[in-house]
Amino acid sequence: MTDSAATTDGGAPAHAALVLSTLILVAGVANLNLAVANVALPDIGKAFDASQTALNLVAVGFSLGLAASVLWLGALGDRHGRKMMVLLGMGLSIPASLLAAWAPSTEVLVGARILGGLAAGMAFPTTLALITALWAAGPSRTRSIALWSAIGGGMSALGPLASGALLGSFWWGSVFLITLPLAVAALVLAAKFLPAHVNESTGRVDNLGGVLSALMVGALVLAINFAPVSGEGTLVGVLAGVAVITAALFLWRQRRAANPLYDLGVAARPTFWVAAVGGIIVFGSLMGAMFIGQQYLQNVLGYSPIESGLAILPAVVMMVLAAPRSAKLVSSIGSRNTLLLGYMFCMAGFGSMYLFWDTSTNYGFVALAYALVGLGVGFAGTPASNSLTGSVPVSRAGMASGTADLQRDLGGAVMQSMLGALLTAGYAKAVTGMIASAPAAEQSQITDQVQAELTKSFSSAAATAEKYPQYADQIISAAQQSFVDGQDWAYLAGVVAIALGAVLIRFKYPPHDRELELLAGYRSAV
Repeated sequence: MTDSAATTDGGAPAHAALVLSTLILVAGVANLNLAVANVALPDIGKAFDASQTALNLVAVGFSLGLAASVLWLGALGDRHGRKMMVLLGMGLSIPASLLAAWAPSTEVLVGARILGGLAAGMAFPTTLALITALWAAGPSRTRSIALWSAIGGGMSALGPLASGALLGSFWWGSVFLITLPLAVAALVLAAKFLPAHVNESTGRVDNLGGVLSALMVGALVLAINFAPVSGEGTLVGVLAGVAVITAALFLWRQRRAANPLYDLGVAARPTFWVAAVGGIIVFGSLMGAMFIGQQYLQNVLGYSPIESGLAILPAVVMMVLAAPRSAKLVSSIGSRNTLLLGYMFCMAGFGSMYLFWDTSTNYGFVALAYALVGLGVGFAGTPASNSLTGSVPVSRAGMASGTADLQRDLGGAVMQSMLGALLTAGYAKAVTGMIASAPAAEQSQITDQVQAELTKSFSSAAATAEKYPQYADQIISAAQQSFVDGQDWAYLAGVVAIALGAVLIRFKYPPHDRELELLAGYRSAV
């Protein structure tokens, strides 16, 4: 399909509904994979006697692979063909899912998740890049992005429900097969309806910058995950050092490259960088809430996998309801106020989790918290993505879409890693404190090995309870309370992150009139 055949005179592509549906389906494969592991974490923990850190890496592995590769692969799509990248990504996602489903160890499972993330890195940035390239700037593009954002976020949140339904009848690995039929369908539709080339760049791709960006993101995420692990201080220091050094080299490279992977001049535009940071926090909040919440519902409240998956439906419903209204609000009151509205709901959701989620919480408070977070993401998602695409030339749409994907992927990876690390540290500290305060007669029966098993993770504590049935109730009760103490650390950190993001948006993102003026200037300059 040529450039001239790709769009109609009305500023939308031929077969617009089918093209948009295909792009949403491609994005859906990535969005579902972000969250399908969360419901299965308790079962994975039991199957492999996994530590909380190992479970954190299983959950974050897909986001890690996607976040590390998305800028580089998005640029390759801009240069060599976005359709080709979609087809490669959908094709590679199939063996990645199969490997994850039948992984013989947590190490292989984490590797398969990272591979799946790399596959998504080929296809996911292309979806928003093609919306930007095929739809002219204006209400039509904003509505398309709103649907892309809402349905994508909704599919991500539906991952736990689909996973829970499968876990009722099949083994833990079945959750990684959910996206297989979607990937096959997306492959066929993309081959038929997506244009081969449209508004692509002609400059060389900054491959060195791509390698540096991948190392930077990967080292940062891994450093956060291993930070609370006892005895891993040297590893964490090395990873943190790699992250800092590669970040400095990446910035140096981007200032000097003839055709930089990440145009720092464009990135410095207030409608771009503030929206990028704001999106990282809000999408990361959604992923963090689902990551910890699914473990809490099963480990502490005793929900079955399908019940814990159903529990998140209020977030899905509210996201889908809020997104179309968000597109209208962006046009009427501007991106800044719409972002702040979303942030208000996200903060209320995390505050509800911190205040009301304990060892005996009824479902009403669970539904309330998820509904608030869903509203927040639904309102904030559209302006966060739309501002990015409006700030860059169409030929660099991959940069905007890569950044939009980073909002989800880096935000998800960092927030899940941070919240998971705080959960790990808080859980271990709470268990250790309970052991220290136990009567001397009971302490004498707790060997160093038993203490290590109890502090390792909730699933390890549950396995220990089976070995000592006379103390099973006490062990499980203590582990549940310790999990709640650990998640409180995480949710409080989430509230602080959201508050800081709101302050940034309020004072650094331009008001509506200035935003329209800036975006018009950016369009006329490219």
